[in-house]
Amino acid sequence: MSNHKKQQVLPASSLAKNEHGVSERLISPNALKVIQRLNTANYQAYLVGGAVRDMMLGKQPKDFDVATNATPEQVRKLFKNARIIGRRFQIVHVRYGREIIEVTTFRGNHDNVTATSDNAIKKQSAKNDHGMLLRDNVFGTVEEDALRRDLTINAFYYSPETHQVHDFADGISDLEAGTIRLIGDPAVRYQEDPVRILRAIRFAAKLGFKLEAQTAQAIDDNAPLLSKIPSARLFDETGKLFGQGQAFATWHGLAEHGLLSYLFCNAELVTQDPIARALIDQALNNTDKRLATGKSVTPAFIFAVILWPSVAKLIQEYQHDQMPAMAALHAAANQLLSAQTQFTSIPKRFQVMVKEIWELQLRLPQRTGQRAYRLLEHPRFRAAYDFLLLREAAGDYPKEEELGQWWTDFQTQNSSEREDAVEEANTANHYRKRGKRSNQRNRRSPR
Repeated sequence: MSNHKKQQVLPASSLAKNEHGVSERLISPNALKVIQRLNTANYQAYLVGGAVRDMMLGKQPKDFDVATNATPEQVRKLFKNARIIGRRFQIVHVRYGREIIEVTTFRGNHDNVTATSDNAIKKQSAKNDHGMLLRDNVFGTVEEDALRRDLTINAFYYSPETHQVHDFADGISDLEAGTIRLIGDPAVRYQEDPVRILRAIRFAAKLGFKLEAQTAQAIDDNAPLLSKIPSARLFDETGKLFGQGQAFATWHGLAEHGLLSYLFCNAELVTQDPIARALIDQALNNTDKRLATGKSVTPAFIFAVILWPSVAKLIQEYQHDQMPAMAALHAAANQLLSAQTQFTSIPKRFQVMVKEIWELQLRLPQRTGQRAYRLLEHPRFRAAYDFLLLREAAGDYPKEEELGQWWTDFQTQNSSEREDAVEEANTANHYRKRGKRSNQRNRRSPR
């Protein structure tokens, strides 16, 4: 018996305007336009999902999604500024300048697609041998759509016409209790789309909620299904996991459920090595602080930090074979990024940025002559400098060398002070080289 047969449609709990906390002042005017036009054309249309949930929690939503009984083609005909995207899960993007309102058609129950169904309907529904949905374009009613959603707290439907919030999955109880609960049988829902495992972890971290017991247990049982997800899709998911302001909590939620090994090629090293753990904790905490102040974070920086402990280890191995430091770094970087691409397909432009951040870790100590001035102009200097400070704080770079402080000062010094700083670095570098040569002579065997 499927999860949708087990999970009966609950009578919609309708919350009145004075009960739900949704304010149309917080809703994008363009989203309201889309709903109004669909309603005027005699279609049902609601604001759905995270935007409604966030407003009920007293937060300002970032994105606005609309659900309707109009098909993608019918939606496209109503809006000149619309286009249909996706094959596995068709949606319509209605564009207003930079803003995109995402419109989805109510999804139906795949169990209603039988051997006797019309061929056109069959083509909209497909599962693989593991129960994973390959196509999810069976359309249905608003009640069916509610049960096709992943989490109870994401199954709210707001009607601007009536100013009511409709709740078909008792999401309000979980919202009040701070609970993340999948709709239906969690095991079946994860099998349909294993990425729901990552979404459950992400929303628990984002909202500070607890995973409901069956929802959590099914994660542990079905985690291997993540290896069936295309690496390009998993890269997109990592952006959501670590780029929305709760990267630290998300990382530890993933670690708790043994999910890091499905996302990162070096999961074992970075969860066992204390310096690697400290480095990643420092970086993810800083990432959350940056996002909280409205600053941006590139995925390249996240991958540079997480993969660095393995790169550093490989560099040492290559140098042990007498390979020059920079050549060793390039060899290690290529090896690690190639391995990581099997997990998350990192686009080339981000791979280039990752390599540049790593290269600068070897170049930042080299401040003689004009090098310091040139490094300051490097497009990846700021990211590499931030990375260096994190490494010092985590014990990955000797703090007594005060390299981070040197670069901190150098950025704000006037030209005369910079000349003095470079001269001091030249002198220190000279004595450091003499010391190395002396040590090498002392280590030679007597003739």
